[in-house]
Order: sequence, then C-alpha cells, then structure tokens
Amino acid sequence: MAEDLFLGHRPMLLALAYRLLGQVTEAEDVVQDAWLRWSAADQGAVVNPAAFLTTVTTRLALDRLRSAAVRREVYIGPWLPEPLPTAADPAADPAADPAESLALRETASMGMLLLLDRLSPPERAVFVLREAFDLPYEEIAAILERTEDSCRQLLSRARRRVASERRVRPVTAPTDARPLVEAFLAAAQGGDLGRLRSLLREDVVVTTDGNGMARAGRHPIHGAEKAARLFAAVFERFYAGTDITFATYNNAPAFVIRTPVREVVYVFGCDAEGRIAEVYAVLNPDKLRHLSRGGPSAG
Repeated sequence: MAEDLFLGHRPMLLALAYRLLGQVTEAEDVVQDAWLRWSAADQGAVVNPAAFLTTVTTRLALDRLRSAAVRREVYIGPWLPEPLPTAADPAADPAADPAESLALRETASMGMLLLLDRLSPPERAVFVLREAFDLPYEEIAAILERTEDSCRQLLSRARRRVASERRVRPVTAPTDARPLVEAFLAAAQGGDLGRLRSLLREDVVVTTDGNGMARAGRHPIHGAEKAARLFAAVFERFYAGTDITFATYNNAPAFVIRTPVREVVYVFGCDAEGRIAEVYAVLNPDKLRHLSRGGPSAG
C-alpha cells in the first residue's frame, strides 16, 4: 500500500526534482531518498501524503542544489542541464490538462532551466512550485518554512529576472520545429553557409558543454555568421558519415550523433518565426549516461 502510493506520486516527484536540479541522475537520487524517508515515516500520521512527499523532495533537492553551486566553481566551460527525454507532442494526450502541460513543458526547456539556474535556491523553488505545479502559497510557505508574504516576494523577483533575461519562448510542440532542424542538419552536413545563416536567428546563441572531457567551446558562440561557420566546420571534420538520430529532449526538437568515440546530443530552441534561436550541444559523457539506460521521463 505504502509503495503503491509512492509509485503513484513518483512521476510528479521526478518532474519536480529535475526542474529544481537540471539533472536527471540527481533527480532520481533525490526521489530515491524521498522514498526512504516515506518508508521510514509513520504513514498513519501523515494527513496529506502528496504534501509530505512534495515537501521532502523539495528540501532534499535544495540541499543538493546548494552543494552543486560549489561544484560548479570548478566546472570547465559552460554548464548545461542533462538532456531529458520527453514526448514529441504531449498535447496529443486527450487526458492532459493543456494549461498544466504548457507550464510543465516550458519549465523543463533548456533555456528555462538555465534561467532558473541563475536564481537563488529559494527563488527557484518558489518559481517551480508555483509556476509549474500551481501549489498554493500556503503550501509553498510550509515547504520552505517561510511566510506567505516572503514567498510572494521571492516569486515576484524570480518572475522579473526570468522575464528580463528570457530570449525566446519555445514553439508549442517539438513536431512543429522538426522540419527546421532537419533543414539545419542537411545544411550543416553539406557545408551550406548561406542556408545555415538563413535558418539561424541573427542573435542565435550556441552553448557547448564538455567539462574538459570532450572537445567543446569554453564560451558560448553568438551570432548567425559565427555559428554557421562553426557548424559547417564541425560537421565536416567530426561528424561526416556518422549515425544521426532525431529525438525530442526537454520538449524541444533534437538529434543524437553517435561517433566511434563519443555520443553528442544537440537540443534546439526555435522561435515562432521559424528560425533557430538557441543550440545546446551536450558532449559531457557524464550527462548522457542516463540516456543509454532509458532513464525515466520527468517531463
């Protein structure tokens, strides 16, 4: 009974932990720790199991988030979230709540996770709990052991910062942007600079995460001209004749490149005008191991 109840909440807990941490493996560890807390608790005295599990998961994730901030100080180059496998078109599920699905999809996007990473841990927690999961302020205050007014202020600051730094809202469904990514791949493989430039927004940003374990840029690339030249050179030099598979990660179109020495995941942020605004290339092998073992979706 206790295990069945926990398993019923597990997908939501994974989704919550991933949005707080940006790492699938860490989210899985947090939820496992939450199970241990739940199994050891006096469950007969727990009035609201969902609130109990949400509180435990949030607090465990925040502890890890504070520790991660220290580890980031020695990270080599840009840090990206671990790619999260998601459905190509979540809206196709007739049982899904459209409003809830949109909020959950947006807060799991690469771009949003990077914005959340710039918030303080309490700001991030309030933003995720309120915006993605629509928890009442009373419950959020209890989870964070703060007043409701304090939580409202944290959310207001977080919203302002996200709004001021957000570059683009992702298209509603990854399937809408799939043709654009297919065209990008064809142009990159063919070294067609003109076509690549036309597919990229002028202010496109390319971020590559290797952490010193794979060849990767130490700084993001800005602008269509530089990005087009980069992609043409990289695909000619490193990815000629490789196995490339289209996929959906973080509710965005993506593809996986498999070479004899490594696996690479490209995730794309596309704007409503049909151009690529953001490219996230994850080369760090530590961030791709969960994909080979079919990790659970936290979308």
